[in-house]
Amino acid sequence: MPPRQLPAAPALFVGRRAELDRLDAVLAPGGPGDPVALISAIGGAGGIGKTWLALRWAHRNLGRFPDGQLFADLHGFSPAEQPARPVDVLGGFLEALGVGREHQPTGVEGRAGLYRTLVADRRLLVVLDNAATTEQVAALLPGGRHCTVLVTGRTRLRGLIARHGARPVPLDVLTDAEARTLLATALGPGRATAASPALTELAELCGGLPLALGLIAARAAADPRLPLGEVVADLRTLGVEALDSEDPTDPTASLPTVLSWSLRHLTEQQRTAFALLSIAPGPDIGLPAAARLTGLAEREAHATVQALADASLLDRLPAGRYGMHDLVRGYATTVAAELPGEVRETALHRVLDFYARTAHAADRLLNPHRDPVPLPLPEAHAHPLPDAAAALAWCDAEHACLLAAQQTAATHQWHATVWHLAWGLHTFHYRRGHRRDHLAVWQAAADAAEHLPGPDLVIFAHQALGLTYGHLDRHEDALRHLHQALTFAEQHDAVSHKAHTHRLLARAWSQQGDDRKALDHARCALHLYRGLDQPVGEADALNSVGWRAARLGDYETAREHCQAALALHKSLRDPTGVAATEDSLGYIEHHSGHHERAIAHYERAITMLRDLGNTYETPGVLESSAQPHLALGDLHQTRKIWREALRLFREQGRHDDVDRVQARLDDL
Repeated sequence: MPPRQLPAAPALFVGRRAELDRLDAVLAPGGPGDPVALISAIGGAGGIGKTWLALRWAHRNLGRFPDGQLFADLHGFSPAEQPARPVDVLGGFLEALGVGREHQPTGVEGRAGLYRTLVADRRLLVVLDNAATTEQVAALLPGGRHCTVLVTGRTRLRGLIARHGARPVPLDVLTDAEARTLLATALGPGRATAASPALTELAELCGGLPLALGLIAARAAADPRLPLGEVVADLRTLGVEALDSEDPTDPTASLPTVLSWSLRHLTEQQRTAFALLSIAPGPDIGLPAAARLTGLAEREAHATVQALADASLLDRLPAGRYGMHDLVRGYATTVAAELPGEVRETALHRVLDFYARTAHAADRLLNPHRDPVPLPLPEAHAHPLPDAAAALAWCDAEHACLLAAQQTAATHQWHATVWHLAWGLHTFHYRRGHRRDHLAVWQAAADAAEHLPGPDLVIFAHQALGLTYGHLDRHEDALRHLHQALTFAEQHDAVSHKAHTHRLLARAWSQQGDDRKALDHARCALHLYRGLDQPVGEADALNSVGWRAARLGDYETAREHCQAALALHKSLRDPTGVAATEDSLGYIEHHSGHHERAIAHYERAITMLRDLGNTYETPGVLESSAQPHLALGDLHQTRKIWREALRLFREQGRHDDVDRVQARLDDL
């Protein structure tokens, strides 16, 4: 009688079409020419559905294995304190193959040899579930040509792949649609459909993790009178704790317990890193930040996060980043709570100081002409950034983490860190157009400044808020904050702040359509900057006066001031100022009837904005640059430029700008 050891097929199995197809392709029965058994290693986190996939495929393919199926739970991650010993598993296999215990060799090598002899010419399926290590699996591999082996495990069994040719089948969470289908199937007809809002939210909260979905469905199904809304509320409020079993006799029905088994194979350092990574700010983390968080050297941190990823406790993400499933993170925070408070706080300080210091370094590369920071920086090592392009790329990659870092600092009332992160993000936010994020970080910085010494920080915060509110068309709020900044500057006789605030007020009044008031403020700023001998501010103010004069139709005054601004910006090697002034001169020359000159100015402005990574202002200047082409009758070039501007506005979700440019194209 062939052995039939497979457990029952999973009743709630859904999806996994790609993985099943992959197993079909890889684990076809071996032919006469195949030199070794075919092995596939299904890997993934605890509760991801590895065993379900293996059993589903096995039951669908029973006909391929007429000589039977062997199954063993290797207890790599289970309530058992120790994984199953290969010698004991081999004993069970031999007994299933007809060899009584009294006729078996006693050692692992003898049993392995007999086992391979018996299965050498058989078409047999061997399922090795819940493996801990390659060594545990290696002794259980048949040596013939015709057997197929399925191995499941939470760790990436690199040795099995390298030495035995196993084909890895990594398993991820279910899609939203699959998760909803599983829940609807488990709850039964009439309780909820896959499209119901409650099931949609349950699927989202479970993050597609099959064990979590199964547990929450079982809880709901056990009490048909329990409204699904209450189940949703519990899961939303309690997180992973809502998936803890009330039945102490069934540890597999508790997600925290199942996840805890993964920690048994970790070192103390790896367990601590796992816990600390759960409290790191942001949705993911890069290796340099992980090193600062854990206090490890970067090489050692790399080995540690690799070990956690190999144990399926971390997810490897593109560009060398790492993330945690939300429920795994929820469990890890319970592990972190067991660490001493000072360990957690010190780790957070290290990583937040790293973010703040590197953000400042990035800002200096992006805008070296900006005023120096008026607050001592934290004593931390910044991530090395060789140039402005690297600074922009780092800010793009870390943006979500930097925002979360500021929120973490605000929660802990680490006011200096809150302020530093707002300052460090300033130029990046401006160039990338993250206006709402910019508003949020400077609102936090304004609150923090109230707890920090000196008026400078409060004035800077009001200036930044005024600038940002203006960009968001909240003009009353913009003027309110800018007048507060001006009042503080006058009270403390801070002439530089007064000059900068007048320049921002010029911008704010222009945004409201009052170019006369705007010109008055721009002239005041220019006068103050000249008295301070601040050439960068003077150049900006010259361009500001020129732009407002042009808006009022005084093109000679406008040209004079903007040409002076351009020369000064070039002498200072300030590409940001040069780009802004070339844009102004493009407008001036177009409205003066010098369309060819206008095109040249606009093209230089667009090139510089792109070189600076200023994705926010580029489409607006592009839109303006089409006007002189239109005046020259070049409809083809006009249409081409507006289509490119339209595409960029759409990519940035700027709907009013999209509507305006689309209307222009329609009219054209």
